[in-house]
Amino acid sequence: MSDQHPHVLLIEDNPGDADLVRLRLVESRSDVDVRCVDRLSAGLSRLSEEQPAVVLLDLNLPDSHGADTFRKVLSKAPGVPVVVLSGQDDEELALKAVHQGVQDYLVKGNFDSKQLARAMRYAVERQALITSLDMSRRQQLQFKDQFLSHVSHELRTPLTCIHQFTTIMLDGISGELSGEQREHLETILRSANQLRSMIGDLLEATRAESGKISIEPRCLVAADVIQQAASMMKASAQEKRIGLEAAVDTRIPMIYADPDRALQALLNLIENAIKFTPFEGSVMVKACLVEADHDFVYISVADTGRGITPEARNLIFERLYQDPNSIDDSRKGLGLGLYITRELIRLHGGRIWVESQLGHGTVFSFTLPLFSMAKLLKPVIAVEGRLRDSISLITIELSPLLASSAGNWDRDRRQCLQLLRSCVLPDKDTVLPPFENSNGGELFLVVASTDEHGAKILEKRIREQLEHSQELKTGCVFQVATTELDLPSQESGESIEQNVQKVAGVITETAMLKLQRTGNSNGHAKNIGNLAGQQTIEGRIL
Repeated sequence: MSDQHPHVLLIEDNPGDADLVRLRLVESRSDVDVRCVDRLSAGLSRLSEEQPAVVLLDLNLPDSHGADTFRKVLSKAPGVPVVVLSGQDDEELALKAVHQGVQDYLVKGNFDSKQLARAMRYAVERQALITSLDMSRRQQLQFKDQFLSHVSHELRTPLTCIHQFTTIMLDGISGELSGEQREHLETILRSANQLRSMIGDLLEATRAESGKISIEPRCLVAADVIQQAASMMKASAQEKRIGLEAAVDTRIPMIYADPDRALQALLNLIENAIKFTPFEGSVMVKACLVEADHDFVYISVADTGRGITPEARNLIFERLYQDPNSIDDSRKGLGLGLYITRELIRLHGGRIWVESQLGHGTVFSFTLPLFSMAKLLKPVIAVEGRLRDSISLITIELSPLLASSAGNWDRDRRQCLQLLRSCVLPDKDTVLPPFENSNGGELFLVVASTDEHGAKILEKRIREQLEHSQELKTGCVFQVATTELDLPSQESGESIEQNVQKVAGVITETAMLKLQRTGNSNGHAKNIGNLAGQQTIEGRIL
């Protein structure tokens, strides 16, 4: 309390107790300005306007009682020291308050002016120390992350060199190898690949810790992601004679996720399951809908491994954690895979959890958001409880011009999406998440709240923007088309939700036909058609 005239916020509804606190401060010759409020709401409002040197807080107020009172104050102003002035001599409550961030707990009538002044002074000093330690900890973490990132990048160059020259020798380009030489080189290559995987995990974990991982959600088919992950892990499973199967509920509509990140999360879990499953065990990947949660798809990876202890289950998603009871042969990583997976799922708005029992295997489950076209369309195509008079659909099919331009494809499709968003009116039009074609292209849909004439004007604007982009013009080919949608009768007595759902169905059918035309009838188009729902059919993928 080194300021000339620091102010103290006293939150106390009893005028007598408030006067007593002021008296104690005068007696201690504390040069402070006391500002008193008699409601917690008023105190929180004051904290928003200006932060005091100390908050003196009564726990039982007209609008708040007990532990909730100090929790709300700490949440509102986490850097301000709080001293509780309570009429209850409650040791348990006092400990809870201190453990959760309160600096001191005084009982009314049991403190004099010196004790109050000392409590306030110590509270300020302790809070300053905590703030300093927290800042130092953050700086250390930042330095550690920067160091790990730098070292990981620097290690990649010599590692790539080791990998390339080892591969050259194994391919026989530099001469014939004896059996023993080949065996030694294969050991080097396996170790180099393992080190490369560790370096990749370090870089990914560092980006996750600093919030630098980003996702680009798109419309995906859950079965496609699971099929791809299972195919990629098939060789690893066969090497240990592990049965790898997948079952997908065919009623699942499109999911809204980043394809690369969703695949990465699933691969991490399947790889982990194979690693900890003994020879001739089994791993099952499932995707299903849950009646109680209509917004997410539930995906699980179950194994027949040794299981996880209750203690390990509580720590399994922590950074660098490895189960000390795991067999040595399984500890080939840094304990970052599950941490990275958790962060990827969290970025999608989903959650991940583990269920396990020693000797009976483990099940990792996570959720990814479902794509709801009706939910996305309603704010744009409905106004005052009715559909707009006219709604048009503009389709933009974008494809790489040459196979050699595939390296710039991510840049091109992002630029196309940005251009489309710059062309529409946010309150009347919307650009739907893109659909991927099997031929490597992308299908974009723009829903415009206008008639065919207005849509043609918007189509012209889109064409001009695409043609003026030098990168898109030289690296891509695009087709743009406009259709005015036939809207359901609004006099039928159906709800606005039902009418929006019908419009969504028409747009879905249009997208399906477009994708079928590009040779994708067995992939995305089939699953887009499942938006209406079908019987549950579980099919074996492997």
